[in-house]
Amino acid sequence: MDLKDRRVLILGGWGLVGGAIARALIHEGPRAIVIHSLRRNEAEEAVVALERRFASYDVAFEPAWGNVFVRDSLKDEDRAALLVDRSTRRAIIDDTMKELSEEILSQAYLYQLLTESRPHVAIDCINTATAFAYQDVFYSVRRVQKVVAGVDAGTAGAEELSDIIEQHLTTLSLPQLIRHVQVLRASLKAAGTSFYLKVGTTGSGGMGLNIPYTHSEEKPSRVLLSKSSIAGAHSMLLYLLARTPDAPIVKEIKPSAAVAWKEIGAGPVTPGGRGIPLYDCQADQAVEVSEAMADDASGWAPVRGSDGEQALLESVFIDTGENGVFSCEEFETVTALGQMEFVTPEEIAADVIAEIKGGTTGREVVAALDGSTLGPTYRAGVMRHRALEQMRQLEVDTGFESVAFEMLGPPRLSKLLYEAALLKRARGSLEAVATSDPEEMSASCAEIVKQDTKLRSHILSIGLPIRLPNGRLIRGPKMKIPVYFEEAREQLTPEGIERWADAGWVDLRPANLERWRERARSILREIEDQPADTSSEVFEDRAYWTPGNDLPIGRVAAWILGVEEQGRRGKAL
Repeated sequence: MDLKDRRVLILGGWGLVGGAIARALIHEGPRAIVIHSLRRNEAEEAVVALERRFASYDVAFEPAWGNVFVRDSLKDEDRAALLVDRSTRRAIIDDTMKELSEEILSQAYLYQLLTESRPHVAIDCINTATAFAYQDVFYSVRRVQKVVAGVDAGTAGAEELSDIIEQHLTTLSLPQLIRHVQVLRASLKAAGTSFYLKVGTTGSGGMGLNIPYTHSEEKPSRVLLSKSSIAGAHSMLLYLLARTPDAPIVKEIKPSAAVAWKEIGAGPVTPGGRGIPLYDCQADQAVEVSEAMADDASGWAPVRGSDGEQALLESVFIDTGENGVFSCEEFETVTALGQMEFVTPEEIAADVIAEIKGGTTGREVVAALDGSTLGPTYRAGVMRHRALEQMRQLEVDTGFESVAFEMLGPPRLSKLLYEAALLKRARGSLEAVATSDPEEMSASCAEIVKQDTKLRSHILSIGLPIRLPNGRLIRGPKMKIPVYFEEAREQLTPEGIERWADAGWVDLRPANLERWRERARSILREIEDQPADTSSEVFEDRAYWTPGNDLPIGRVAAWILGVEEQGRRGKAL
């Protein structure tokens, strides 16, 4: 992509890598660069620095700030404080755990940021895996267990248990990642963004399970492995996003070493922007280990400076951005040959720019996954034809009708297959469905259901109710839709009932049969629009759609899923 005169959004643009990318982008001639950071002062500080350094360039720098993982009204609040307050905590849980709705999407800060800035290119430098994994679900479980034990012992009440369980729900990283990618996809589409690049992480600086740097007494720590797990899951979700037809171009650069550096200096050491207060404890204040571990342990005193204020730790340091502030010896150890070693942010930025411009760096993760995963094969295509031939012949030999067993998960597919099977029985061909009256098709299908005990039993037994022309249901002992049956039973609404019918009920009402008539007409129009030659251009020709002049049940269902619902593979061979 040519970046000249484009708008670019850098999520996490204040950070080490984001800053390097912003500086590299300047030379590509973008019209505007939106620098996003978690905090307002960071975003504005980054913009001021860029404006000062690149004053001669014709590019606008725009600051944006806030937590992209929460709704807009909470974006500037401290997460710990949000989780203490019951109302905001429940809002975060709802936004994460409920089915994605227009309301949840529209109030998400990420959605508002993208749709307001409308970037052609979005570069995501936020360490998403760290943000989710370091909420420490393992520690949260211990807290829940402790309160549950207190309830059993009579020392904790229901309110405390409710709070601790809700707080635990906010540490579940995988639902948060899934919701983030769902919102990201919808936001990029709404913003008209054509290129999304993620600067990801391995979670371990390129080290293995023997990584000697831990976050607890374990080696390696479960929290650190959670970070790597989320980083891997994130890459796979981006791989799926890249295969989604309506998505932008999606790429990921994943550094597998320590990233450094931002600044070398001497003075107060300020990890996270905060100084380290100095304390001292005299040798004559030594106590036994049991006393040192007590809640009321004491003996230390703040170190005072010449002005009487508490002194801060001062030393020589190297600021590695999001990875922290290291001492000279720490930096030498971590970056030693065979340890994490390191990569500079400028090298990452160079790969990012090259990939956006269409270059091949050999370090892009989505393409690597795409090239190394085993896709459809020629042999499987040939064998598919043979398998279907054998199955069709067995249907003839045995008299069985093999339509759907509801094993694939979504009952909508089974619903579509059985509705198509009923229309095949009632009308025979696509042409007949396309020219039939919906009222008449509805009555015919209902009569088939009434008369054919075996067919009716198969439908009901796999969990699909049948909605008759008058809107009433017949059902078996289980219903796959609605999924959360007990909750749905308490919240019956006309809109909800229509959603359930569309999702997993064999619907014989005339209105649904009208939809089937329009589908048949659309398919026939596609056939008519095809070229008359015999080249390789067209696969789904008239012979494909009207084998033996019968309605091809599975092919029609695949068309509905692929065309009507836009569910085709993004990389179809």
